[in-house]
Amino acid sequence: MPGCFKKTLFALASLISFASFVLIVVAMGTPKWMTGKILCKTGADLVNATDPELVKFIGEIYYGLFRGGKIRQCGLGGRRSKFTIFPHMVKKLNTGLHVMIIMFLCVAIFFSLVSFGFCILNAIKVPYRAITGPSGLCLWNFLAGGFIVLSVTSFMAAVKLHHLTERIANFQENVFQFVILEEEFEDCFWLCVAGATAHAVNLLLVAISGIHFPKIKTKTEEANVTAEDIMY
Repeated sequence: MPGCFKKTLFALASLISFASFVLIVVAMGTPKWMTGKILCKTGADLVNATDPELVKFIGEIYYGLFRGGKIRQCGLGGRRSKFTIFPHMVKKLNTGLHVMIIMFLCVAIFFSLVSFGFCILNAIKVPYRAITGPSGLCLWNFLAGGFIVLSVTSFMAAVKLHHLTERIANFQENVFQFVILEEEFEDCFWLCVAGATAHAVNLLLVAISGIHFPKIKTKTEEANVTAEDIMY
């Protein structure tokens, strides 16, 4: 049986693994990975809009891995619309990269659950196999955190290198052309970063559980033998 200190560490690690699982699931299902401001360039050029008038041509956009929405401002008031990434829009994006982001997160969810299960196992008993013990926990947490980092890095590459926001903003826009003025990573993106951080904390907890702290030994009092004790 593991000691009380190790039980506490592994129980805490299991909670952190489950929290990472929840964070990833929430992040994947929420359409707020990226927000930005979009300028209707075609409309602004038609009327030769100056700086004060450009406000009428600046809209907003937000999107996640599966859906999003935007507000088009082309001089005649805002028009709201929603869209889904699958199955039509993904053909206009970098399909392989976008699918890889989703696959990386799915694999990270799997390893988060594996880490959660083995943390509970280590809190209950000492496993006989190394793969189910602290060494295995290090592996599962490293893989989970690594795949989250890969997904986050891939999403940043899609946004910065492949102009993901601009492609989404101009999807099925035959008349107007939109340019990106601002874009910002939102809460769901940072939830994934928090999930990767959680697995890094788990690695630290597993490392601490392997430290053997010295036991405090109490000195036994020496018996004082007197002459009267010998007589009796």
